[in-house]
Parts: sequence; structure tokens; C-alpha cells
Amino acid sequence: MSILESFQLNGRRALVTGSSGGIGFALARALGQAGAHVILNGRSADKLQQAATTLQAENLSVSTSAFDVTRADEVRSAIEGIEAQAPIDILVNNAGMQIRGPLHEFADDDWHTLMKTNLDSVYFVSKAVAQKMIPRGQGKIINICSVQSELGRPGIAPYTASKGAVKMLTKGMAIDWGQFGLNVNGLGPGYFKTELTEKLVKDEAFTAWLVGRTPSRRWGDVEELGGAAVFLASEASRFMNGHVLYVDGGVTATL
Repeated sequence: MSILESFQLNGRRALVTGSSGGIGFALARALGQAGAHVILNGRSADKLQQAATTLQAENLSVSTSAFDVTRADEVRSAIEGIEAQAPIDILVNNAGMQIRGPLHEFADDDWHTLMKTNLDSVYFVSKAVAQKMIPRGQGKIINICSVQSELGRPGIAPYTASKGAVKMLTKGMAIDWGQFGLNVNGLGPGYFKTELTEKLVKDEAFTAWLVGRTPSRRWGDVEELGGAAVFLASEASRFMNGHVLYVDGGVTATL
């Protein structure tokens, strides 16, 4: 296999959670362009179908599976259904959310909601998929971390806690499952333009701070995450395990 061939995902099936829009959609598109059949996931069947229609119009192989990644029973049932059709070779745990606010005023319910979405979902979906991958002796799991897996900012302590936990869960998964032929790594985006960050992008003061703080001197475009995702999903990264690959314009490299 040549080095370029090792990046190809032809014949592979990839499940991407939270992929009806934003970063998840961009990652799904990249995996599809590399040759994988991509299974889009979210809670809204209508949004998933719209996303699937867009990618199918680009001649990509796409299907959908609507289920709530924060509900363990629902996850197990959905994974059984997907696996009954064909194996999941690649899992991207992208589903996540942000709730901002001063930590001393943070609502307990918001804490639990954020942790269920950002952390519990990674455990639930990864465990269900790994139980299928382990007997096959191979599989790729990519957990979407964040620069907040390493760095904090005012008003997002719970989010930072959740993404720090995802980083360490990624390492723990690699330690426990690497012996069975699984590769478990993280992808850590910096600040990217999405519908969820639109207000921050339009905030001139914040954007000026961010651009000055980022060595690349700009916001990221979600398409720029695709290469790293394909790398981690492909045979090109077969000896990587427990690593978090930051795609952040250099934010984690500078004070």
C-alpha cells in the first residue's frame, strides 16, 4: 500500500454523531470524500435528511440514523440496528453543546445536561461500538475534543471540565482497547466559524482578541478539519493511539 492509498477510506463505514450541521457535517463530508459510506446521526430526522440530501447531491454515499446519544438504551438499540446491516469501521463522537455562565451561578440542571451531551454520550456510543469492533480486531474511534481540553476561559468552566474529561477518556479507551486492534484518538478543534459561534464571530472585540491570540491570525473554516479527520480514520494513523491532534491555528502553542 502506497502512502496515498493509506489515506483512502473506500469500503469503510463511518458513524458521525451530531452531524446534521456544523463541524460534524464537515467531518462527515470529508470522510465521504475519502471514500467512506457515512452514517449521519442527530435527534432530528428532518435535519438529518436535509444534510444527507446535500451530501448525496455531491455523489457521496450517505445514510441516516436518528437517535439520542445521551440515552444509553437508545444508543445500544441504534448501534445494533446499524451493525445488523454492516459493520461500523469508524466512529466519530462529535455531538456536543455549550452552556455559558459564571461557575458560581451555574444551574445544576445545566451542568448535568452539558455533561450528558459532551461526556456521557462519548462513553455510551464508544462502548456500544467498541463491543462490536473488538471481536473483529480493528476499528477507529475519534473523539472530538477541544482547545478547552487544555485551556480555559471565563464563563465556560463546565464545558472545559467536560472536554478535559473527553481527552482523558480518549486516553483510557486507547489503553484498554488498543490491545484489541482499536485506534482511539482525539481531534481538538480551535475556534471555527459555525452556526454555533456566529455571535462570537460578529463580536468585534472577541474576534480582535482571538485573531491576536492565534498565530495563524484568523478563525478556522470547518473544512480545514477534514484532513485531520481522514488521517485519524485511515490506515495512515494505524500506530497512533491515545493522542489528541489539535487543529487550532496554533492557539495551544502560545501564551
